[in-house]
Amino acid sequence: MFELTGFQRDLLYVIAGTERPSGQEIKEIISRDVGEVNHGRLYPNLDALVEQGYVNKGQHDRRTNFYEISESGKTAIRERRDWENQHVDLSE
Repeated sequence: MFELTGFQRDLLYVIAGTERPSGQEIKEIISRDVGEVNHGRLYPNLDALVEQGYVNKGQHDRRTNFYEISESGKTAIRERRDWENQHVDLSE
């Protein structure tokens, strides 16, 4: 997951925490949390996550795609969180 940008990691976490969100739903969630995101930034990054195997893409209908975390994406998040926990101790 080290090859991902921070924005791509954020998208991955949003997708992992949402049941088959559409691109528009992802845009609304991420915009609410980090500020307005335009289509020109969102969709190329979603496509990169799909191409890298972290996210699966399907169709709700002819006009609306959905995204879901893949097994590789789940593994990457687990490994990232384990790595973060090795380097950050917030117990104090």
